[in-house]
Amino acid sequence: MRDKGEWTSEKLLETSGMYWETCTLQAGVRLEVFTKIGDEHLTVEEVARRIGGEARGVAMLLNALAAMGLLIKQANRFANTPESQSFLVKTSPQYVGYMILHHHYLMDAWSQLPLAVKSGKPIREGPRRDEEELESFLMGMYNLAMASAPQLASQIDLRGKTHLLDLGGGPGTYAIHFCLAYHRLRATIFDLPATEPFALRTMKQYGLEERIKFMAGNYLEEDIEGSYDAAWLSQILHAEGPEDCEKIIAKTVSVLTPGSFIFIHDFILEDTCDRPLFPALFSLNMLINTLKGQSYSETQLKEMLDRAGVKNIERLPYQGPNSAGVVWGVV
Repeated sequence: MRDKGEWTSEKLLETSGMYWETCTLQAGVRLEVFTKIGDEHLTVEEVARRIGGEARGVAMLLNALAAMGLLIKQANRFANTPESQSFLVKTSPQYVGYMILHHHYLMDAWSQLPLAVKSGKPIREGPRRDEEELESFLMGMYNLAMASAPQLASQIDLRGKTHLLDLGGGPGTYAIHFCLAYHRLRATIFDLPATEPFALRTMKQYGLEERIKFMAGNYLEEDIEGSYDAAWLSQILHAEGPEDCEKIIAKTVSVLTPGSFIFIHDFILEDTCDRPLFPALFSLNMLINTLKGQSYSETQLKEMLDRAGVKNIERLPYQGPNSAGVVWGVV
């Protein structure tokens, strides 16, 4: 994402109209166009039959995707590009379509941003509305985490640690990669009950069902059971206001043994709160979708840890996608 630059009338209009391409991409993913094409070269009529669409609309979508460089058109047949084959076909291990669908489900709320800004209240709040939307959110988090989990697992030293708490761990991507990196480590994912089937699916995929357990619950309303010597809080604090963030951290610290590590992984603002760009925009996403959520600065996160009694607090020399960073300390 561009942080700052010279604005011209052309750039302003380009930015304003970017949603046309966004909607075209999201339609292609939601209709499984790329997956249905696979490694074949198909006509409009063949694609239309496979997605259950009408040829006129399908032709326009395929031509637009080709114009965007996401499909190749030759002799009235369409094929995936190498990039589309890797990232937009469901059977690919590099598939990012779930995250794209998550963005799709956010668009209605984002279109009402002026209302949220004026009222200071979310446009929508509460649980995901249906199974498809829940899957796109959780597996979208999996898509996102897969870009950083292996690197973080290699940079964070958990030697000597035996039990990791992955709080709000969703499908368990980070717990999985920490366990892969440290063979003596076991982990517990604590998240809402609806998340469990997705976590079990990913654990099984990596053969870690014996070392990773799922504990169903609401970490805001319920106590955390068990005892741990490391805790990983990834992308959960931004959904809550400052008071609940401190409550979550205090609960986590209460189940950590002396000498344990606690890690907060999130999109981190600079102390001025007007950069980097992604965390600043993400605060608006939290305004739209949560009652009190926001992005936090490094200093704010460090102060929360300090008030919970955490010592030796510092930020890891790690810069992840979308300005994600890690602040950590010792209990």
